[in-house]
Amino acid sequence: MEFQVSDRVMLKVSPWKGIIRFGKRGKLSPRFLRPFKVLARVGLQAYKLELSPEMARIHNTFHMCYLCKCLEEEKSVIPLTKIRVDEDNRCVEEPEAILERKTKVLRHKEVVLVKVQWKHHRGSNVTWEEEEDLKRCYPQLFA
Repeated sequence: MEFQVSDRVMLKVSPWKGIIRFGKRGKLSPRFLRPFKVLARVGLQAYKLELSPEMARIHNTFHMCYLCKCLEEEKSVIPLTKIRVDEDNRCVEEPEAILERKTKVLRHKEVVLVKVQWKHHRGSNVTWEEEEDLKRCYPQLFA
């Protein structure tokens, strides 16, 4: 895959790499960062990107395996200013609402699960979580 100068590409991030760490939830962590403009091609397999000021401490040249052509419109992209990041540079997940509640019966106990709608997620932005964990982390949802 090749990109042209002024194309818009998404930057692939990994929760295991040291670039930017986006939390422990593998399923909910973002796989790509917002679209960036290609400034120049460096060699055969690298591209220089126009990064935002928040990412000033990251080098702006990336191998093409970390890039993906952006096919979305600019309005559907979440700006980095709306994403909360903690002191370890991990994305802080924020629940928006509780949609449903059910009890799952296991062999020796019952577990109460709640269907949570998360902020800033595309596609299926709902997951089933344990009610006790959510009460501990987000007591404002249960007020």
